[in-house]
Amino acid sequence: MKQLFPIRHVMGFLASLVLSVAALAVIYLDLSNSANMAILLITALIQASLQLFLFMHIGESADTKKELYLNIAYALFVGLVTIFGTLFIFVWGWYA
Repeated sequence: MKQLFPIRHVMGFLASLVLSVAALAVIYLDLSNSANMAILLITALIQASLQLFLFMHIGESADTKKELYLNIAYALFVGLVTIFGTLFIFVWGWYA
């Protein structure tokens, strides 16, 4: 029965919730801008690595490692195109 209960996934989910609350605390705490950015950067990096290793199983199989890294690179590309496309259109005024 011990193998059937996904304890790593439950612990990862709880850790994700704690990290989200820590990032949300930036709004309510009266800290400097650099402290706020440091907290957000650290929690974002920890949460991204937690998601990659626990839920996307990045460290488990050597067979699909190439495909997994290609998917991560593609997701990063799509995210950056979305962010910079939005900035290009709405902030820098390049729309028709």
